[in-house]
Amino acid sequence: MIMIDTGDRIAAKAAQMARPEFIAAYPITPQTVIVEKTADMVESGELDAEYVRVESEHSAMTAVIGAAATGVRTFTATSAHGLALMHEMLHWAAMSRLPIVMVDVNRALGPGWNIWADQSDALSQRDTGWIQVYCSNGQEIFDSIIQAYRLAEMEDVQVPVMVNFDAFVLSHTSMPVELPEQSEIDAFLPPLKPLWKIDPDDPVTFANMLPQSEYGGMRKNLHEGLLNGRRHWPQVCREWKERFGTHHGDLIEEVECEDADYVIVAMGAFGAEARVAVRELRQQGMKVGLARVRMFRPFPDDEFRRLAPGRTFVVIERNVSPGAGGTIYSELRSSLYGHANSKLHGFIAGLGGRDLTFNDMCAMVKKAANGEAGDVEWWGIQD
Repeated sequence: MIMIDTGDRIAAKAAQMARPEFIAAYPITPQTVIVEKTADMVESGELDAEYVRVESEHSAMTAVIGAAATGVRTFTATSAHGLALMHEMLHWAAMSRLPIVMVDVNRALGPGWNIWADQSDALSQRDTGWIQVYCSNGQEIFDSIIQAYRLAEMEDVQVPVMVNFDAFVLSHTSMPVELPEQSEIDAFLPPLKPLWKIDPDDPVTFANMLPQSEYGGMRKNLHEGLLNGRRHWPQVCREWKERFGTHHGDLIEEVECEDADYVIVAMGAFGAEARVAVRELRQQGMKVGLARVRMFRPFPDDEFRRLAPGRTFVVIERNVSPGAGGTIYSELRSSLYGHANSKLHGFIAGLGGRDLTFNDMCAMVKKAANGEAGDVEWWGIQD
């Protein structure tokens, strides 16, 4: 079955087919359509779930945590300041080892107020203990949400997953998506079997005070859960491909990297535009490839170290870590340090939804090739 709809409604459809039993909802542009659509599904009987309208995003995550702790599959969605308001509870969800899946529609943070695409909202939460996955088209949005549940609920993972896609560029743009049958999704994603849950008939102590001797081990265990998620994600994606035929790469998607001298590194909707830039530059005789980041946290260190020897990376990203530069650039530089003889240039571009075309990307790669690019540059800034 083919569905043609916006990224937000595609995300809602994926959530429905994952069969969550509890949804907590609070609206925020440009995510609102997701919780509106899931509300319609619950009202019409298409989705058998408890739907709770809360008074804030902080409460939405708190409610999802409470429901997940009773052993049921949950869903919620947010964006920008809503995600920031959840910050405390994001730590709570991860430290409690709850396999929650949440969609974040990447939007700029204010002031000044801006509702367009910017990945700084999610990347500012990168140390909360959530796995983070980024999408570049509607099919990937659908597939990644189902895959995220499969990953989060694995016995040696048991951590929450945040599925991200760019505001308006993807959330409000209609795209065709191939939908499997519900029975096929059910076979890929069986009912949740929680490793622990709150049960009045079998009481346990939950989230109690820990002594110094125990706390460090708990944090290490969470870290290992994320690393297990990174190890299992390629397996999840390949099984999906075998069952349903669609594949978006594993931890990264590699395009024309085999003989590339220059590799564009991009994430989210920039990845789709970078594909066009690679094709254009190849036609001009430059050996250019694309490494599109799908899973940012945990960071795909080994994949980039394998690609790195003798190559120049051109990182083009729609985010900024103030005082440090581009977040992906900083992660990649740290990953490659001491491991590979490669060059690295970063470009911060498209913040707040400013348009960035493949022609801009071609110009960035040529600037790096001509030795004119610095470590990190800001592109298209209006003084």
